Amino acid sequence: MSEKRTSIFANGLIWFGAGVSIAEILTGTYFAPLGFSKGLLAILIGHVIGCVMLFLAGYIGAQTRKSAMETAKMSFGNKGGLLFSILNVLQLVGWTAIMIYDGALAANGVLHTGAWIWCLVIGVLIILWILIGITNLGKINTVAMAALFVLTLVLCKVIFFDAGGIAMAPNDSLSFGAAVELAVAMPLSWLPLISDYTREAEKPFAATMTSTVVYGIVSTWMYVIGMGAAIFTGEYDIAQIMVKAGLGIAGLLIVVFSTVTTTFLDAYSAGISAESIFAKWNGKWIAVAVTILGTICAILFPMDDITNFLYLIGSVFAPMIAILIADFFVLHHDHIKESFNWTNLIVWACGFAIYRYLMTVDIPCGNTLPAVVITLVLAVVADKVLPSGAAKSVSDGEKAA
Repeated sequence: MSEKRTSIFANGLIWFGAGVSIAEILTGTYFAPLGFSKGLLAILIGHVIGCVMLFLAGYIGAQTRKSAMETAKMSFGNKGGLLFSILNVLQLVGWTAIMIYDGALAANGVLHTGAWIWCLVIGVLIILWILIGITNLGKINTVAMAALFVLTLVLCKVIFFDAGGIAMAPNDSLSFGAAVELAVAMPLSWLPLISDYTREAEKPFAATMTSTVVYGIVSTWMYVIGMGAAIFTGEYDIAQIMVKAGLGIAGLLIVVFSTVTTTFLDAYSAGISAESIFAKWNGKWIAVAVTILGTICAILFPMDDITNFLYLIGSVFAPMIAILIADFFVLHHDHIKESFNWTNLIVWACGFAIYRYLMTVDIPCGNTLPAVVITLVLAVVADKVLPSGAAKSVSDGEKAA
């Protein structure tokens, strides 16, 4: 019997769910100081940069049928890649907690029962999504996404047509380059996850392209909703906007289901990454454990400002994907049979330092793009100057296997 694969439509639904997120709307509110036109331009530029890298990362996994962290081993060695698996599990635990925290806070703003209760409700629903499984979520996701689509349209109408307030005047508290970087940050945060889903696709290229385009459009939409809310209503709390608009239960559904469909991906991928560290571990139950841990953290700790967290993720995984792109698309190397590929690990460390340094420089295109380009060039040059005898050429046939 042939292995069950996910359709193009199913992949699109998964990444629609990833994009519809309270965290993305909240991040969008940070763009208000630029004004709507300039803010929209920064959002679009940032998403184009981030989504190009997201596509390349997902396509590597789709072609090789490997999870995101297994593809990392192709560049850093089967033990060297474990560094990124460990870092990925940690950042996914963090994301799970942040998403549950944001969702619970917003839900509590609509129906005041105590944020901790909403943390528990969202946590239980995420576990239910995990137990159903990625290949069996088709009908449930279709219904959930249709509801979210309609309700998000309602939210847009409330913000852009019914607000009736005076638009907030632009100011200089956020530079254009910093805004672009904030827009890059969200698609960049999915880089260590996308292959976990594209590897299951029936049609690798089409599914990866669909996933990327759908996520890019929806994420941009969420950012614009957040920015519009801050500019046209003067309100940074999405829950309060929904309450004032009388959305009630509809608003509550937006909050809960958008949080579940997004956070499910974080927890599920944490389980898959854990399998890269310990092959005998069951990824599904690790995902459940990550959800429980994230729920506890969301109840116990405040997580209101995630910008530094986003930048930390970028500084770790942007140079990582630059090296993967260089090895897979340019050099056609596969180092998975090596324990450590020290050349690439050193190049990654340089890329990390370059990213952190560029954060101190105001660049109109943000710091991720130049950091990735520099790291990619370093990887190619290092390979030519210090060729690895153990490197295995990745032929077209192997890539398509």
